[in-house]
Amino acid sequence: MTPRETAIQAAAELELHKAADIRAMDVRGVSSVTDYCVVATGTSAPHLKALLSHVQERMRGLGEKSHRKSGQPESGWIILDFIHVVVHLFTPEARAYYNIERLWQGGEDVPFKN
Repeated sequence: MTPRETAIQAAAELELHKAADIRAMDVRGVSSVTDYCVVATGTSAPHLKALLSHVQERMRGLGEKSHRKSGQPESGWIILDFIHVVVHLFTPEARAYYNIERLWQGGEDVPFKN
């Protein structure tokens, strides 16, 4: 699976499980760390935990394993690293505070809707 397909699948899985404000972005031209980023908001720590679990399960089913996970649901921010794709899950408050999308201004949005 290509990194673009991984990002699309992750974003679609998050949409399926009621994540909000999902963005999949091609950041190859603006990031030296990864090729694609997916950013989504969960409603609470339990919702973040469920979203994380669903994305990991879906990606494993597609033959993609995350290489690293950082953060805890209670912190309001979880990062799931697939090397060429990084998934960020936030609570609304943490997403507003960190505003990480500003890091990838100029990145191209990737359509993912089912």
